[in-house]
Amino acid sequence: MEHPTPAAPSAATEPRTSYLEEKAFKARTLLIFGTVTDVLAADVTRRLIALDAESADPIDVLVSSPGGHLESGDAIHDIVRFIAAPVNMIGTGWVGSAATHLYLSVPRERRYCLPNTRFLIHQPSGGAGGPASDIAIQAREIVKARERIAGTIARETGKPLEVVLEDIGRDRWLSAEEAVDYGLVSRIIERKTELRGG
Repeated sequence: MEHPTPAAPSAATEPRTSYLEEKAFKARTLLIFGTVTDVLAADVTRRLIALDAESADPIDVLVSSPGGHLESGDAIHDIVRFIAAPVNMIGTGWVGSAATHLYLSVPRERRYCLPNTRFLIHQPSGGAGGPASDIAIQAREIVKARERIAGTIARETGKPLEVVLEDIGRDRWLSAEEAVDYGLVSRIIERKTELRGG
């Protein structure tokens, strides 16, 4: 019995994707949507470096992500701070966990969100397994990561570290307005034109 040959991507899909990629690059706009993974981090950091090499004009990064792998979020966070071009972070949809960490990579005055964005801050979680000695190591690493995340949130919001540590003890959801009050977000915007001047 003959097996059908898998359909190749249609010729229409390929040029459309290339066209959208080129338009986004020219607009100096980057999307971080979905779970934060090492693959996403590699793609985002490569684009940030390319845009930085292209010009010193601001780069707009739209974030809608539940979070994901903390160290992949760290990679994006650190590269945003590493490049010379200024970056505007724009939250949309939801920005949670590791995505909140990478969102906080820019100065407060460059942190925006759209009106319906929700934010989630919490401590890292782990699925520890294996021998007791390995579980103990993983627990120590989670505590270190918790301290580091709390330190970043405290530094970037101006909140005392003890307050942040208490706040991230459980899931803490914030509306766009609450995120502004907390210090995560500088300003709620509705249109791209409101970014200019930032």
